[in-house]
Amino acid sequence: MDKVIDYKTLMASYSDFSRDILSFVKQLGLNVLHECDHLALRVNSVALADELRDHFLQHGTLISDKQINGRPILLIRLQQPMSIGHYQIPYLELPYPKETNDRNQGWEHIELVLPCHAETCEALQQVLFATVPNLETSLNKNPQISIKFSSPAGADERLANPTIAFKFKHLCVKVHPHSIETIINSEKADID
Repeated sequence: MDKVIDYKTLMASYSDFSRDILSFVKQLGLNVLHECDHLALRVNSVALADELRDHFLQHGTLISDKQINGRPILLIRLQQPMSIGHYQIPYLELPYPKETNDRNQGWEHIELVLPCHAETCEALQQVLFATVPNLETSLNKNPQISIKFSSPAGADERLANPTIAFKFKHLCVKVHPHSIETIINSEKADID
């Protein structure tokens, strides 16, 4: 059974999430990546997503509301960035739930930027392993860490932004070549 959350309990759990996700980032050696552009939540009801949207919009601006992989995903630029270690995170991603969803609710993942021109997950993986030479060793030491490759995209996105996700228990760290801001600016440039 999912734990019941609301805005207050979500924010109360942030320090534990911050500590755990930062430890995971360091374990992978990804702390050499200097930009964390957003963090994401997981919710299992539209009512809770609406409630959290309303709370976060009191502290930020909605900059994107797109259908990605069949569901709305909101991106909110926060007035005050959230901190995790040395990272100052300017954006919050709030995905609405899928029709069937059995995952825990709460803070789900952070996304780190590895600036490069990779257009495929395989190319991104090569750049990532070259940038973080101990990553492969870290992964071999802990076979419970799963790796997932994806290339999520909104309808108007013009830049390829392949993603590699590292998951361990309830933690997930994703790496992609372009920041959310770069992706959004590329969409706007295409419209102008």
